[in-house]
Amino acid sequence: MEGLVKDLVDWGLGDDDGVKKNDEDGIDERSRSSSWAQIVSGDQENEQNHGRNSNRRNEERVDGRNQEWGSGGSQPSRRPQKAVNEEYERYEDGRQDNYKQSHPDQETGEESNDGWETVGKKPARRHQQRPANEQEYSNEVSYDSQIEPSQNELSDLGQACNKLWDLDHNRLTPGKDYEIDCGEGKKSYQNQDMAEGCLFTYLNDEVFKKPTISRFCSLLDNYNPHEGYKEEVTSQEKQEQAAFIEEICRTAPIKYLHKYLCLKGIVSEDPQEFKRMLTSLWFDLYGRGGTSSCSSAFEHVFVGEIKSRGDQSVSGFHNWLQFYMEEAKGNVDYQGYIYPRRRGQTPDSETQLLTIQFEWNGVLKSVSSTLVGVSPEFEIALYTLCFYMGNEDNYVELGPYNVNIKCYRLGNKLGSAFPIADS
Repeated sequence: MEGLVKDLVDWGLGDDDGVKKNDEDGIDERSRSSSWAQIVSGDQENEQNHGRNSNRRNEERVDGRNQEWGSGGSQPSRRPQKAVNEEYERYEDGRQDNYKQSHPDQETGEESNDGWETVGKKPARRHQQRPANEQEYSNEVSYDSQIEPSQNELSDLGQACNKLWDLDHNRLTPGKDYEIDCGEGKKSYQNQDMAEGCLFTYLNDEVFKKPTISRFCSLLDNYNPHEGYKEEVTSQEKQEQAAFIEEICRTAPIKYLHKYLCLKGIVSEDPQEFKRMLTSLWFDLYGRGGTSSCSSAFEHVFVGEIKSRGDQSVSGFHNWLQFYMEEAKGNVDYQGYIYPRRRGQTPDSETQLLTIQFEWNGVLKSVSSTLVGVSPEFEIALYTLCFYMGNEDNYVELGPYNVNIKCYRLGNKLGSAFPIADS
């Protein structure tokens, strides 16, 4: 009788243990069913309400390393706070520990961020990247007449560079894919902050699903920003380099570059030899600042370096994606645009060639220029073409912009390349 009463009570009140078990099984099943596409896009469970007002982060560990992703749909505060965001500080401490473990020859005291001024803007949500060797590549663009350089383009570097602009099918559209707020202008020698907040106010989530952008971003955390520290390239980083080169070689700008250099006798038609050339040009280590194997073209041009000799300063750092991601983490403090040489050319939210001033980890970059919204393959193709076919100054047109592509050599290495608005 007692057993019957107990059964009736359990039936009437519900079996909590059974409910809990079913809930846990459901959660576990959902966890197992999460696809890599969800992980890369950040659309896992509680992250469906993304968009301009989302500032969440997604952190995971892969192969014992933190890989960080700036995500679209985040809208940093227009009034940055100067205190360091505690959540990001804990994350950065872990990342520094991983870096120290992979760089045992460097003194730990000099690797820390102690004493650096950082900007505590709320970090954007980060997407987790799948290991390079487990990803599928995008389809190659079909060969057509557009990829074949014309005689005029072969005889005029400016026309060839403008053709690359036309072939940049992954270039973003201002106001649709991203939004920027240029703030107020200033002279390069002025130190006051003329921007109330971030340069980037919005970036669409879909941007980070583009294959070449995804693979480009996986490379950005592979470097020590301090100039003069020897870099140690891990097998995973080599894998990421190879995956990036393979991906961009499937795009129109790089196919055009290959064909152009073939016709000029710079490289052979063998695609594998061409990939090895690109890898060597952009990723081979060389000396800078008196230390061997401490720098590369990719690190300097796209990631940036901090000079420690004399007064600290930022060198390189000409890529908009790196700027966005560092700004989202609170490492970059945008301080306004530099007045253009010509009156009436004040930049606005539609401008894709910007000359700006900012601080990176508390170190000033008084003048920096960048092409906003262009694809990684476009910049690689543009700077590689100018390196092999141009001079230190290369006056060209890129769509609506008159630009001087500066190209500096360190012997047979690419020391630096970046755009300057031409007056």
